[in-house]
Amino acid sequence: MLTDLEKQIVIELQNGLPLVPRPYQEIAERLGLAESELIIKIKEMTERGIIRRFGAAVRHQDLGFTANAMVVWDVPEEQAPTAGRLLAGFAEVTHCYQRTRRPGWPYTIFTVIHGQTREECERIAGRMAKKTGFTNYRLLFSTSELKKSTMKYFSD
Repeated sequence: MLTDLEKQIVIELQNGLPLVPRPYQEIAERLGLAESELIIKIKEMTERGIIRRFGAAVRHQDLGFTANAMVVWDVPEEQAPTAGRLLAGFAEVTHCYQRTRRPGWPYTIFTVIHGQTREECERIAGRMAKKTGFTNYRLLFSTSELKKSTMKYFSD
C-alpha cells in the first residue's frame, strides 16, 4: 500500500518533470518537502519496485520528424523473436511488437519509425529490409494523431 505522500509523489512525477534547472526541488516545494527528502523517497520507492522506470516523451514533430510509419513485416513465426530483436536494434525504430498472424494479414512484426519525409521513412524501411533479409513488408503512414497520452495512476 502507498502512503498519501507516496501517492502525491506519483501524481507529481506522472505529470512530467518541470523544465527548470532543478525539477525535483520544484516538485518538493509543491509537496512541502526538501529536495533531498524527495530524492530519498523516490529512491526508496524505486528500491521497493513502486517506481520501475522513468521515461521521456519527445515531441518528434517539434524536432522536424513529421513523417512516421508503422512498418509491418511478414516474418515466419519461428523467426519472429530473432527478427524482432534485429529490427528493434535500428536507431530509427521507436516501438517494436510481435503480433499474431491473422487470416488475410500475414504480418507478425510491427515497428514504428520516424523520418522527416515519407521518402525518408521508405528509405529507412528499405535499409532495414536489406540488412535483415526480411523483404516482405508494408509501410502504413499516419494521417493524424488522435490521442497520445501516458498512463495516469492517480488523478490530482
